[in-house]
Amino acid sequence: MNRIASRAGALILLAVILLGGFGFFLVEYLTEADDWVILSGSPHVYTGGNIGCGVVVDRDGILLLDTRDDRVYSNVSVLRQATVHWLGDRYGNIFAPALPYYASELAGFDMLNGVYNYADSVGVAGLTLSSQVQTAALDAMGSYKGTVAVINYETGQLLCAVTTPTYDPDAIPDLENDSTGQYEGLYVNRFTMSTYIPGSIFKIVTLAAALEEIPDITEQTFTCTGSYVIGNEEITCEGAHWDQNLKSAFCNSCNCAFAQIALQLGAEKLEGYVAQFGVVDAIAFDGVTTATGNFEATDSGDLNVAWSSIGQHKDQINPCAFLTFMGAVANDGTVTNPYLVEEITVGNTETYEAKTKTGKRIMSAETAKILQEYLQNNVLTKYGADNFPGLTVGAKTGTGEVGGDKKPNAMLAGYVADSKYPLAFLVCVEDAGYGKTICMPIATQVLEACKQALS
Repeated sequence: MNRIASRAGALILLAVILLGGFGFFLVEYLTEADDWVILSGSPHVYTGGNIGCGVVVDRDGILLLDTRDDRVYSNVSVLRQATVHWLGDRYGNIFAPALPYYASELAGFDMLNGVYNYADSVGVAGLTLSSQVQTAALDAMGSYKGTVAVINYETGQLLCAVTTPTYDPDAIPDLENDSTGQYEGLYVNRFTMSTYIPGSIFKIVTLAAALEEIPDITEQTFTCTGSYVIGNEEITCEGAHWDQNLKSAFCNSCNCAFAQIALQLGAEKLEGYVAQFGVVDAIAFDGVTTATGNFEATDSGDLNVAWSSIGQHKDQINPCAFLTFMGAVANDGTVTNPYLVEEITVGNTETYEAKTKTGKRIMSAETAKILQEYLQNNVLTKYGADNFPGLTVGAKTGTGEVGGDKKPNAMLAGYVADSKYPLAFLVCVEDAGYGKTICMPIATQVLEACKQALS
């Protein structure tokens, strides 16, 4: 009897262990299965280290990449060059994190069916990018290095985000023997991974802070004789602007006026508003985390506070973050988060659908409206509205001095006010010269392509 009882006890113990093990596995499966499926060794998801289970198309359904058979790209060379920094290359030199981020959705995995698309259907990822605008932006950049980007500030869709230099993944140049320097920084997605000295486009940030903080700022007059002395040194302008109100000072891009504004704000206030606006923060979307910018005003001394307010000193902005800020200005002060992947379908099943994510309000609607008015005034009175036929555009140019023997960064930030084209845009061109001279023709070409693509 004791022997039977001991055997029964052993069987019960074994059953408990088995049930416990099964329960543990079930919990792990329910919580970790998605991660198991997309491990890099999964033959259903990856081919040779690259994701190999889906097709990528642009916003109009134009094929950009078929990952299933050794990565088949578009049959148009210029489109391959314009999108490789988002799609990645065959060898992992250009890493594009969005596709691996959605590997489970592309594979069509669910708990009951496993990888149910395998062998009879394919995941299709639809991007927000427009092939038409991407190729127009690449053409407009020519041989310049930098980035051009356009976002729908109401939805967050990235209509365009081009990086140069670039190359055709189906016709790789002889990079090892290149001595021209034209491919320097080739593998960097400059929109997400780079930072730039912004120059005078940063005056939009300082202006926003002043409108928020100084009650009578729009009623003040600022005198510019061509220089403004701070201690034993001075801030200089290219010429004397004499007496001017705030709108005129912004239109004139007057360093002396903005130095005076910065000193009224003070270092701590200015730094606080930069943080509030998120201008130097990293942004995360679709598996991408952007580079972090930089702004240092406190403990820098009045002269450097002034230089910081006009986009110099130690200022660094990431293009994606600054474009998002410009979108908030255009969107009456409220941030809309950017995104790249619109939807993913596997067969007749939608496995992912993007949703517009509205962030926090970073400035009052009143401040945003004044910024919009001043930006439009810049175009009407200084840059020329004929640069943007059929569009109501507000913009600010910048010339970011980088030092040494390099030319400045040419910068342009702006937005389109028309309800049919709710777009914010940014042009960053390295080692190029003046923002108006270099960036305006690029923006003209890109916004015209946007208008055609959205019509």
